[in-house]
Amino acid sequence: MIALIAGQGALPQVVAQALEGQDWRLCALDGYAPSLPGPIQTFRIETLGSFIAGLKRYGVTQVCFAGAIARPPIDATQIDAETMPLVPRMLQALQAGDDGALRTVISFFEEAGIQVIGAQNIAPELLPAEGLLVGTQSDQDKADVSRARAVHAAMSAVDVGQGCVVARGQVLAVEALPGTDWMLRSLRPPAQPVTPQKDPGDPLEWAFGGVSDWLSGPDAPNAARPPADFARPSGGIFFKGAKPGQDTRIDMPVIGPETVRGVAEANLNGIVLQAGGAFILNLNNTLQAAEKAGIFISVESA
Repeated sequence: MIALIAGQGALPQVVAQALEGQDWRLCALDGYAPSLPGPIQTFRIETLGSFIAGLKRYGVTQVCFAGAIARPPIDATQIDAETMPLVPRMLQALQAGDDGALRTVISFFEEAGIQVIGAQNIAPELLPAEGLLVGTQSDQDKADVSRARAVHAAMSAVDVGQGCVVARGQVLAVEALPGTDWMLRSLRPPAQPVTPQKDPGDPLEWAFGGVSDWLSGPDAPNAARPPADFARPSGGIFFKGAKPGQDTRIDMPVIGPETVRGVAEANLNGIVLQAGGAFILNLNNTLQAAEKAGIFISVESA
């Protein structure tokens, strides 16, 4: 039996549809249940140990994480007996970067004999084919991709984020804790009104330090924007991909139509995804949106 631990956004729906006809169970962190039909088993971080033990009793042998989850509050008084042995490692995970923290979460399930699988193992169509999917890419864009790869590798070394924006060799933005949408909003021309958007395709953002929107959120009163006298290079590309050595079973980068909108509003030329290191949700709609906006989407290997 497979347990789908679902967050919010469009990714859980894709995975749930792919699981139709199989023996599976829908679970969610309390307060972050997905918009999916059927019974949902909820749990809290404070009862993670008993939740995992319960999955074993139900006959769950595999678990898949999919969807966005903001950082929840943790009430130490609610930690139960089966979770107490995990607390030291939980505390250590809170101090780790995203990937290290997610590896800790994976280890809790694997030590209980439950295999953690990626959404791509259930819905392989999430991984786009390599190549130029839509639009045209200039020589300058290709040069910016090379620069972005170097920046991405440097970010990965310190476990920061999964994306960056480069224009004519200059680094305009890097993805950090506030997330992709906030980063792209920060590049909009000052004259444009800022209407924060929530990308439904964000990957699972786990409780122990995943890159999330919990700081900025959809109601952030002062969304980022450049100063009025900011002169940025024209064009530019948004590069996104898994960090080198990242365990992509639990925090695969994701884009969708809203990402295309954010890139277009930032006046960038296109999106470059790491081959095998990023999902595209609603592929046809995403490509149509890119074509309409006049931006390219390319999937490239290192």
